[in-house]
Amino acid sequence: MSHILEVSDLEVTFSGDGGKNISVDHVDFYVDPGEVVCIVGESGCGKSTTGRAVLRLHEPTEGEILYRGKDICKLSPEEMKPYRQKMQIVFQNANSALDPRWTVEQSLAEPIRLHYPQIGQKELDERIDRLMEEVGFAPMYKKKYPHEFSGGQRQRIGIAKAISVSPEFVVCDEPVSALDVSVQAQVLNLMKKLQRERNLSYMFISHDLSVIRFISDRVGVMYAGRLVEVAETKEFFE
Repeated sequence: MSHILEVSDLEVTFSGDGGKNISVDHVDFYVDPGEVVCIVGESGCGKSTTGRAVLRLHEPTEGEILYRGKDICKLSPEEMKPYRQKMQIVFQNANSALDPRWTVEQSLAEPIRLHYPQIGQKELDERIDRLMEEVGFAPMYKKKYPHEFSGGQRQRIGIAKAISVSPEFVVCDEPVSALDVSVQAQVLNLMKKLQRERNLSYMFISHDLSVIRFISDRVGVMYAGRLVEVAETKEFFE
């Protein structure tokens, strides 16, 4: 089976007042179709930077990011556009993904219109209604604003936005770390259900071992910018 994502020798360096700071230091890993690979590590170890670099939200300094065999590091912004549809992100804080001045409907419509410019209003409305139902809301809730929802509900809308353009691969950047434990379970169950039904591949970033045990197929441990261990979940916890 060919990998959906293969990362080789990835380095991300940020320039600051004190010179250059290597945040991600020659990392290698892969994700197979339909697989959940969790990256775990303490705060500041580079796991979120790795996730964002994979999507080119941070530009890699060195290395290759192969998406279905194509090195996306070499692509122009215009050439990246089809990959932006295939690769999405769920942020730690749903407020990062939702404009407070827009209704949920407007937030969900924006990426759909961007990637499917020919879509008609009727089909767009139907698609948004289906998305609302998929993440556990009645369609009428699409007329509400983000501040009218709880944190867990906002995160479900953030997930709806990520899947709105039918991606294949989703980076989940600590998507439940800001939520209460009872709400975490609901959101994780939703993510697992969507992964199964849509055959999604996840790169799941977390520092919570119970979350990782629940959702992952394989686990990679990051420390000080390096990936120091990768193992099957069962083997990792044993």
